[in-house]
Amino acid sequence: MTADAPVIEVRVVLPVHLRTLARVGSEVRVKVPGGELTQRRLLDAVEAEFPVLLGTMRDRKTGKRRPLVRFYACEEDLSNEPPDEPLPATVAAAIATGREPFLVVGAMAGG
Repeated sequence: MTADAPVIEVRVVLPVHLRTLARVGSEVRVKVPGGELTQRRLLDAVEAEFPVLLGTMRDRKTGKRRPLVRFYACEEDLSNEPPDEPLPATVAAAIATGREPFLVVGAMAGG
């Protein structure tokens, strides 16, 4: 990444427990340095802006998604995609232009 790389502002919707922890509303906006949009870069930006969320969405050491956290955008489940894989072009475009948010969803467990 170069110093003049474009920065995009993306919308991220957090589940209620993470909103409470970060003391924010349902949607936050974070700045992601230019380049291909990946889950890792997007989540790095969220954690940089809201350090209290470090380790809540993904493991601090491995960077793997927490079991009861899911990621969605444009009605696509991105949860099991490799974190360094560029987001699909249509999804990345929708997120980068602000048309669609990146959703962090707390999954339900139990029966």
